Amino acid sequence: MPTKAKVGHIIWHDLLTQNVAQAKHFYAGLLNWNYQIEHASDFVWKPGEAEYPLIFINGEAHGGFVDFEPAYRSRWTAYVMVQNTDAVTAKAKSLGLRILREPFDTPGVGRSSLIQDPQGALICPTCPTHTFPAPSGTFLWDELITDDVESTTLLYCGLFGWRFQKNDMTQTGGDAVLKRTDSTNHIQITNQFFGAVGFAAWIPYLATSDIDTAIVTAKQLGASVCKEDIFSPGSGTKKAILKDPVGAMFGLLAPNP
Repeated sequence: MPTKAKVGHIIWHDLLTQNVAQAKHFYAGLLNWNYQIEHASDFVWKPGEAEYPLIFINGEAHGGFVDFEPAYRSRWTAYVMVQNTDAVTAKAKSLGLRILREPFDTPGVGRSSLIQDPQGALICPTCPTHTFPAPSGTFLWDELITDDVESTTLLYCGLFGWRFQKNDMTQTGGDAVLKRTDSTNHIQITNQFFGAVGFAAWIPYLATSDIDTAIVTAKQLGASVCKEDIFSPGSGTKKAILKDPVGAMFGLLAPNP
């Protein structure tokens, strides 16, 4: 059952990509995603008319695809629910983050902005203006891959009110599992896979019932594998990190039974 959206939760994902058609074909072939095209007269990411393909699974929208500027590499970006987008964006500036898109309104959806942390990862604070429940069951986990876990963790905790326990980190960096404002933990910051990924990025883990089969299919569809056979002690499942044919990083994860 969809859960009620809460402050501090990641409630939406967009794929910013240089080739929407190729990306749609890939994820449909890999995960059987369906799409519904939303026509916008003033698009959320740039002025003018545009089509916004929504990811539809079991009748529920989970995210979208955006034809993004060629100057930026293809990547997934997450929307974090906040109470006041303008206040969080101003705070981001004070913390040294770069504002790539000042707060903007999407009629019937909410007010968002796009920010970039000092390591180059992108994330969107957003304040919804609707009462729809948060989608669930497709985007299972979000992980920030970075080579500076300690300062990055402090930065995001200061920005979104997330918390962490000091024993989650080693003196050399390691991992930090972040707890949201309701004390649940579905966010992790880690340097374990920075060498395999090669740059700082937020990576969503997508639900699949069979990771091994999904990896084979992903390769056949043009993806490359950055890291596989990653054991997740908390759930007893495996996960993997891949790069889609347009260059966006993402993970695969089997839901915890």
